[in-house]
Amino acid sequence: MPGYKGHLAGGAIAGAAVLGGTVWSGLYAPSFTQMAVLGGLALLGALFPDVDTDSKGQRLFYLMLVVLDLALLWKGYFKWAAILGLAAMFPALGAHRGWTHTWWAMLLVPLPLVLLPVWLYGVEPESVLPLYLAVVTGYASHLLLDRRWR
Repeated sequence: MPGYKGHLAGGAIAGAAVLGGTVWSGLYAPSFTQMAVLGGLALLGALFPDVDTDSKGQRLFYLMLVVLDLALLWKGYFKWAAILGLAAMFPALGAHRGWTHTWWAMLLVPLPLVLLPVWLYGVEPESVLPLYLAVVTGYASHLLLDRRWR
């Protein structure tokens, strides 16, 4: 099983492939800032399953999360920063290689990025779907590299 560097590489490759494919096909045309956020979310998704243990990956995950949250706060996106912070607390709810290493967690954990803005703030689902897909892409790369697809 790869360490945090392998998971970051896998998340970066998977995220770039999916984003590149959607841009190339004309399905999505994000700005540079949006691409940076999506890339960061793919990397966070790739590290997320292992943040339930004390590791370099965990420290890097939370460092990246702090940087992303600070960027959101700097830009005045306080609600988004709160949603991201809420989602980051989920790993504390289970044991290592438990629920965080399942396909259903890959689909459910990022849902607050879509559901909360839609439900609480009336955001159009289509506008937050790329955020969800970026996290799921990174998460899927982690599970595939760990061969823990269950």
